[in-house]
Amino acid sequence: MKKAILTTKVGMTQVFAEDGSLIPVTVLQAGPCTVTQIKTPENDGYSAVQVGFVEKKDRVVNKDKGGSKKVYNRTGAGKAEQGHFKKAGTTSKRYVREFRFENAADYKLGDEIKADIFAVGDHIDASAITKGKGFQGAIKRLGQHRGPMKHGSKFHRHQGSNGACSSPSRVFKGKGMPGHMGCVKVTVQNLEVVRVDADKNIILVKGAVPGPKKAMVTIKETTRAEV
Repeated sequence: MKKAILTTKVGMTQVFAEDGSLIPVTVLQAGPCTVTQIKTPENDGYSAVQVGFVEKKDRVVNKDKGGSKKVYNRTGAGKAEQGHFKKAGTTSKRYVREFRFENAADYKLGDEIKADIFAVGDHIDASAITKGKGFQGAIKRLGQHRGPMKHGSKFHRHQGSNGACSSPSRVFKGKGMPGHMGCVKVTVQNLEVVRVDADKNIILVKGAVPGPKKAMVTIKETTRAEV
């Protein structure tokens, strides 16, 4: 992987191509992401770049107080967060993630990764946590059909029969049933970068990306060949 960045989803709009065709796009506020740690095969067993995104107040960041238990962040850094960011020479960050760049050795602590890492025409994979829907029935959650709506029907939006009574006398595993919907990680592959505004750190991506507005979206160069 050569390109990746953390972004915030602003919303959707539309732009016009040079031939006059209308293109629906998602607006992403891309970075800037600050390099907070360089992982090397000698020290960590693998090569990667750890980056921080979105400012965070120091008073809510964990710090090591003599003898207290050290707090591990999401990337497994076994030191207090304040000291971790101080060592990198940067302010505290809300999100910390790792990217296994092929050229990880070229980065230095404090370097910034901005929107210009991508160019128009690049294809990316976008990952985010989808909007939570709570507990939903089988019709909304799985698109199953409803029952008869006329008088006398014993169910309308109920799921109906779940299995046979005599054989196999059970409900098979994986049967689609009501339950929790949404709030899961989803990746949409092979999206095209339509425009890049390096001055404002804005990236316009063709089509929709997962997650609600203000959600953190991770975009990487696609692992799927263009169709």
